[in-house]
Amino acid sequence: MTPTAEPAQGDHRATYREVLAEPRFRLLFATRAVAITADILRITTFSVLVFSATGSASLSAAAFGIGFIPQLFGSLLLGSLADQLPPRALITGGYALTCAAALLLALVRMPVAASLSVVALVSLATPVFHGASSRLVAESLKGDAYVLGRSLNNIAGAGAQLLGLALGGATVAALGPRRALAASAVLYLGCALAIRIRLPRLQPGESGGTPGSAGSDSGAVRASLRGAGLLLRRRTVRRLMLAQWLPVAFVAGSQGLLVAYSGERHFAPGWYAVLMGCLPVGMLVGDLLVGRLLRPPTRERLVVPLIALTGLPLVGFAAQPGVGVSSCLLLLSGLGYAYQLGLQRPFLNALPQDGRGQAFSLLGAGSITLQGVGAVCLGAVAAAIGTGGAIALAGGVVALTAGWILTWHPPASPVPVPNCSTGSENSTEQHCV
Repeated sequence: MTPTAEPAQGDHRATYREVLAEPRFRLLFATRAVAITADILRITTFSVLVFSATGSASLSAAAFGIGFIPQLFGSLLLGSLADQLPPRALITGGYALTCAAALLLALVRMPVAASLSVVALVSLATPVFHGASSRLVAESLKGDAYVLGRSLNNIAGAGAQLLGLALGGATVAALGPRRALAASAVLYLGCALAIRIRLPRLQPGESGGTPGSAGSDSGAVRASLRGAGLLLRRRTVRRLMLAQWLPVAFVAGSQGLLVAYSGERHFAPGWYAVLMGCLPVGMLVGDLLVGRLLRPPTRERLVVPLIALTGLPLVGFAAQPGVGVSSCLLLLSGLGYAYQLGLQRPFLNALPQDGRGQAFSLLGAGSITLQGVGAVCLGAVAAAIGTGGAIALAGGVVALTAGWILTWHPPASPVPVPNCSTGSENSTEQHCV
């Protein structure tokens, strides 16, 4: 599979125009942005549908989160398929499956338990086609172009979340929850058709298989478990996954407390939505500034300070600030999310060539799952110490994570990953001390 984008090596700073000139990335980027909008529309609308049918806040919350936690199990059990199956069929099938689930929820009046089961089952497959899509991005863009491609995906994700929330409220108000679910199905169908028509028919990879060259006769589940085990036994991969998981899990968990925080502080109705929107706005701005203005080595040196920036503003919630200060603290925290750009090249370099799809599947699924777990854990903490204290505690844990990453290397090192004997951009194996 020959990428059309020119490799960008060393400290060469790519541009967003260069990244968007790659047609394969442009297609995957556009369809993913539409799919995230559809995801938010479907998730929020399904939660509204369950609440209107049952009047239960707990079941409504379960409807909101049921699509998150199973993803980690799906990645562990099926992640190797992201490297073994043709990507066009896999990604098209993933969008088509999600479309069918949304349409089923819209048209068929099922018991709540059955509806939750449908969403959970579909979420098991979600990491597989996301992993295949991420692997194609890594194969299409090289060097700093790959990092900026991830930056564009982050920016689109933040914008799509905001659009999905706004679209969800407007669509439910205008059409009702079932027709809003049907609207999300239409968006998924458009993504599936675009991938099927525009993406070339590609083989799953030069060598196929999962890390450790699991045989084709070993079965998808066995190969996936073996591949995930081999990935997580690599200290570099394991550390870089945790560095991308932990700050996001605690900050996203604290975001889940903002509704309760607004109620405790007696903010005017609707201000909770403003507070919840501050994080993605900060993320969007931070990715634009760090991705566009800084060179690759500078981004990698700033990983620890940016993680600290993600966490430290949240500590200010211990003082129970008002709306204005809270908004500023959340915007600052969102800016720090750009730390992930400095980890993209080290993470890609640490992966085996024939296991990238499964690694990206595990990375995304682990992040989504831990965000759900983080929200649950911080909710329990908030019951004991209050929402402001719980948000502050989450920020402190993120700051401690920055300190942990700082111990990986002497401070003078330009890249916050363990010393490796090979540094090639396309290296398939690194031996780290």
